[in-house]
Amino acid sequence: MSFRPAPDQTICSEDHPLIAQRPESRLLTAGIVLTVLMCILFPGDLSGRENTIFQQFTQHIGRQIHRDKQAFAQANNCVSWFYHKAKTTPPPAAQGISWNAAPASQREVDCPRSYPGGMDEARDDFSKTQSLLSVSLTFYEFALVADRNDDALYSPAELQDLFRALSLSYDDRGLTQKQVTALTERFDSWCRSRNMDALMQGMSDLYERGYRVTPSDRAELDRVMG
Repeated sequence: MSFRPAPDQTICSEDHPLIAQRPESRLLTAGIVLTVLMCILFPGDLSGRENTIFQQFTQHIGRQIHRDKQAFAQANNCVSWFYHKAKTTPPPAAQGISWNAAPASQREVDCPRSYPGGMDEARDDFSKTQSLLSVSLTFYEFALVADRNDDALYSPAELQDLFRALSLSYDDRGLTQKQVTALTERFDSWCRSRNMDALMQGMSDLYERGYRVTPSDRAELDRVMG
């Protein structure tokens, strides 16, 4: 008499969770896995248009701040270098702005070539780059303040207030990229003209509507200035 082994009930049973799982349950599980993967691989795609606007606007300003800091550091280093060459007392350092000074050997090579007009030209550039950096940093603060609840999103109401403060027309049906372009172009224009007065008026407009600089804003500003 021969015996056939009984089926492995622990694997083949219809009651086993891997077998008994209903099709709709498997689809739900697959959907959850896909959503998690999409969030990891493409976090911006699922964040909404307001997040896209906030991220692109602040990143655009941040890139300009980086360029302004480099230009300001070069001007500051070369002013110090020319003072040292003239054997006079170096000027006081600018307050509230930090940077990494270039090595002395690099300054000696770069400064005469960068400022053939000598000390006067370096001092003029120092004043100009300090002003540009001040505008870009203040604009970054403005963009952070416009995110009233610090969730890295511009809600429709926040976005409307932001556009109004920048004297821009706002259409809540407008395309995201068009709105981002309007914001970045306004930033570029006011930075080129160093229009701090208009920027401060915009900040005042936000303050009148209850917006404030929060501890989170201060921490982010310290990070950017560092």
